[in-house]
Amino acid sequence: MSQPPQAGPAAPVAFSAAARAAVEALLTPVDAELTRRYPGEPSARQPVHTVYVPADAFGAHTVREWGAQALAVFEEHAGTPGRLARALGVAEDALLAEVHARVRAKLAREPIEDLRIDFEDGYGPRPDAEEDAAAVRAAKLVAAAVADGSAPPYLGIRTKCLEAPVRARGIRTLELFLGTLLAEGGLPDGLLLTLPKVSHTAQVAALVRLLADFEQRAGLPAGRLGFEIQIETTRAVLGPDGRATVALMIDAAEGRATGLHYGTYDYSAACGVGAAHQGLDHPVADHAKAVMQAAAAGTGVRLSDGSTNVLPTGPAEQVHAAWRLHHRLVRRSLARAYYQGWDLHPAQLPTRYAAVYAFYREGLDGACDRLAAYVARAGGAVLDEPATARALGGHLLRGLDCGALDPAEVTARTGLDRPRLNALAGR
Repeated sequence: MSQPPQAGPAAPVAFSAAARAAVEALLTPVDAELTRRYPGEPSARQPVHTVYVPADAFGAHTVREWGAQALAVFEEHAGTPGRLARALGVAEDALLAEVHARVRAKLAREPIEDLRIDFEDGYGPRPDAEEDAAAVRAAKLVAAAVADGSAPPYLGIRTKCLEAPVRARGIRTLELFLGTLLAEGGLPDGLLLTLPKVSHTAQVAALVRLLADFEQRAGLPAGRLGFEIQIETTRAVLGPDGRATVALMIDAAEGRATGLHYGTYDYSAACGVGAAHQGLDHPVADHAKAVMQAAAAGTGVRLSDGSTNVLPTGPAEQVHAAWRLHHRLVRRSLARAYYQGWDLHPAQLPTRYAAVYAFYREGLDGACDRLAAYVARAGGAVLDEPATARALGGHLLRGLDCGALDPAEVTARTGLDRPRLNALAGR
C-alpha cells in the first residue's frame, strides 16, 4: 500500500520586516540618549585628592610650602619604613618599604595633585571689596603658577553657593576669577570649579546658564567650562517627592558636571548626626555616597569622598592617632571605589599617599596576571568578563597616574602599553 507523500519541513517563522523596522524606530533614539547620558570613563587623569586652601591663605608658594611641611612631618614621624609601620599600626614588610620610598619621592616631586582655592566655608563672609580683590589676586597667582610650571595638575576655586543670601557674591567672585584668568593668558587645562551646598536642580541649571553666557561673551568653545557638584545637603540626595535627586542634577548640568564631591560635615549635620559621630564612615555618609555612585556610574562624572577634620598635629601620639584614622578612612574609600578625597592639612599628605600607594601596589600582581590572561584568552583560575577587564585596566591606569606604579613594570607584566590599557579600560 503506497504511503501518502510527506510534506517538506515547514519554513522557520521569522520576524517581519515591519516588526524589525518598528524596533529600530523605537530604539534608535534610545541608543542616542544612552550614548549622551552615559559616555563612559573620561580619559583624563583623576587626582587622588583635593586640597582645600582658604583664599586668604593661598599664595605663590602654597604648593611648595605644603610639600615641605608634609615632607618634614614625614621625616620626623616616619623617616624609615619601620617608623612608618609603627605610626600607622601596620606590618613592616617589603611592600611597605616600597611604599615608603615612593611616598617620600611623591612629597618632594608633586605633593598636591588638585588644589581648590576656597571662597566658601574656609573663607567666610567678607566685605565685597575684600573678596573682589581676593578673587582677582587668586586668578593672577594661578596664571603665574601655570606659566612658570609650579601649578599642580588640577586647580581652581570653590565659590559661595547659589542660595539667595550669598548668590550675588558667589557669581561676582566667579566672574572676577574667570575674567582675570582670561586676561592673564587664558584658562588652564586643569581648571576646576566647585559649586557647594547644592539643594535644587535649578541651581545647577543656573550655573550652566552663567557659564554658557561667559563662554559666548569670551569667545570660548561651548562647553569649555565644567564644574563639580558638592553633595552637602539632604535635598541633593532625596527630593521632597521621594525621588533621588543626584541623577537629576547631573542631567541638569548638560554635560558640564565633572565630579560629585561629598561634604562630610554639612551632610552629617543636615541628617542630625552629632558632632562626635560625624565622619566618612557613618551610615548616613555611606547611604549618600552609594546614591551618588549609582547616579554617576557610566556618566563620566567622577566621585570624591570628603575629609576628616582630625588633623595630625601636636605631640607624636596625637599625630600617629590622626594618621591611623586618616589612613584607615582612605583605604576604606578606595575599597568602595571612591578614588579621590579631600585633604585639609599638609600632614595628611603622607598618609594619603601611603594608603593610595599600598592599595595599588597590593593589587598589582593580581590585576596584571588576570589582565594578561584575559588578553591572551589563556584562561586561568578566574574567568573574567569584559566589564571586569575594564575595571582591572582602570585600576592599573589610576596607579600609573598617581605614581604608585611604573609604566615599565605594568607593560612587562601585561604586555600592554598605555594606549592599549586606555582602550581596554574604555578611556
